[in-house]
Amino acid sequence: MDKQTIKIISSIVLIFIVTFTIDSLFFKHLFWQRLIVNIGIVVVYAFLFYKYINK
Repeated sequence: MDKQTIKIISSIVLIFIVTFTIDSLFFKHLFWQRLIVNIGIVVVYAFLFYKYINK
């Protein structure tokens, strides 16, 4: 695999782990708050990925 593919796969795994951990620790029974936080995490991570990691 090339370097770009490894970056993308590792990023997907990392975002899944972060989202799952925050969901299970803080927002277990709060559906709407959990949804908003998950969307926020993905948006911030996508911004950081394209700005810094994807160079």
